[in-house]
Amino acid sequence: MEGTSYQRFPKIKIRVVKDDYMEFELRETDASIANALRRVMIAEVPTIAIDLVEIEVNSSVLNDEFIAHRLGLIPLISERAMAMRFSRDCDACDGDGQCEFCSVEFHLRAKCINDQTLEVASKDLISSDHTVIPVDYPDSATGEENKGIINVKLRRGQELMLRAIARKGIGKDHAKWSPAATVTFMYEPEIYINEELMETLTLDQKKEFVDSCPTKVFAIDPLTDQVVVNDAEAYTYDEEVLKKAEAMGKPGLVEIHAKEDSFIFKVESTGAIKASQLVLNAIQVLKQKLDAVRLSADTVEADEQFGELGAHMRGG
Repeated sequence: MEGTSYQRFPKIKIRVVKDDYMEFELRETDASIANALRRVMIAEVPTIAIDLVEIEVNSSVLNDEFIAHRLGLIPLISERAMAMRFSRDCDACDGDGQCEFCSVEFHLRAKCINDQTLEVASKDLISSDHTVIPVDYPDSATGEENKGIINVKLRRGQELMLRAIARKGIGKDHAKWSPAATVTFMYEPEIYINEELMETLTLDQKKEFVDSCPTKVFAIDPLTDQVVVNDAEAYTYDEEVLKKAEAMGKPGLVEIHAKEDSFIFKVESTGAIKASQLVLNAIQVLKQKLDAVRLSADTVEADEQFGELGAHMRGG
């Protein structure tokens, strides 16, 4: 209907925030926006990754291409990625992709000089920019810092010398630039128990009903012997409890609906940027894309209104 506004004002409620993990609720919007945000986080938030490797010496058991590929997959701290230029758009180096505005240079020199195997890892990469360094993962067992991601192992006499150029990119071009390990969302479930119908079941039948749910959404209250919702968000929309209710001759025992305007997001970062920054950057990128669509729509409307004059004014 002409003049009707479909504008909505999505709200975010943060549940958990860690450096590499974030959980939040997105409300008062629809699945198109939720999925757009998820896809932007995975494929369109820029990070920095090694894109060019020049190997001077390599006497290890791995060939040059294998080592270059492994180097490219090492996550780099990318807090400044949003402010960097894409190498293809950099006018300072004419698109060469080897200047301070669009790239970061790394050097690696390693040689094994004894009988003990030398592990060449991400921490051995020397960066020209102290803010862009390999992500440091603490040891999962002790919590202590380690040498990082192992790239190659050297034996006595073997040597590796190389120069690497890291550039800004997005996951849509190559997975090495994706800042997200995992991004998922689910509809927030609404679960209603028909108390009157539930009272017609024996305690054994109630236990049988509760056990039919593989994710332990329901539980039995030990004081009242009533079936209660234990963890609604554990429901995976498998409909097992609905099938069980029908098999027991009690259809309508529970009703489960998905809130179509409420989503639960879980975001895991690779460490290139913090999970919270990943969400903020994704919102910024999504906003830029929507602005571009709006501008394009205005341009089309101007062309329809002014014809050749509108195209001439844009230089077309």
